[in-house]
Parts: sequence; C-alpha cells; structure tokens
Amino acid sequence: MAEESEVSETDVTYGVTDVFHDLGLPDADELLAKSKLAIAIHNTIEARGLTQSQAAALMGTDQGKVSKIIRGRLSEFSTERLLNYLLHLGLDVDIVIHKETFVAKREGTINVAYV
Repeated sequence: MAEESEVSETDVTYGVTDVFHDLGLPDADELLAKSKLAIAIHNTIEARGLTQSQAAALMGTDQGKVSKIIRGRLSEFSTERLLNYLLHLGLDVDIVIHKETFVAKREGTINVAYV
C-alpha cells in the first residue's frame, strides 16, 4: 500500500481589485485601461481573421507593433494611440465622463468596457 503524501498548505493571497492595483503600481488605472484596449484590439484581429501584417496595414503601423500589442508589451503605446488603432480597425469608441461621481477628496478613475 502506498504511503499517503503529506499535503502542505500554501498561502494564497487573492486580489481585491485588479493586478495593477493589487501590486500597487503607479498609474494602475491607465495600465488596466491600456490592457483592456489591447484585448479589444487582439479580439478584433482574431474575429476578423486578420494576420498581424493585415491588421498592421489597417492600423497604420507595422507588424512588430501589432505583435507587441497582442503580447501585452504596451509600454511604448499611449492610450490615445491604442484608441486610434481600434478606430482604424472599424470599432466605435465612446468616452463617457461621469460628472455626478465627483468626489473632492480623491482622484477620478479610468474605466474601459469592451462590449
């Protein structure tokens, strides 16, 4: 009869918000927004059955930059640039500012929804 192996417990820490906030990274809202925009770009390229080169031609960039976006290497891309890529891919982008949520003692937040 095989001896039972000892099961060790591992500490697991569950995030509260998203990985960027949980890690305490500066500009966490912007990093999260950029990652959601990159996901939208990637999903659109896949849904349309485009190669990276074809997508790059539509987006007005080169294949290497499309590859970086798909791999989540977003440090050289501004939020504005990613938004423009989505426009070039034929998606509509809405920006909504919620004036009713003003709170004097905190900074506002950036939220991106891909619907």
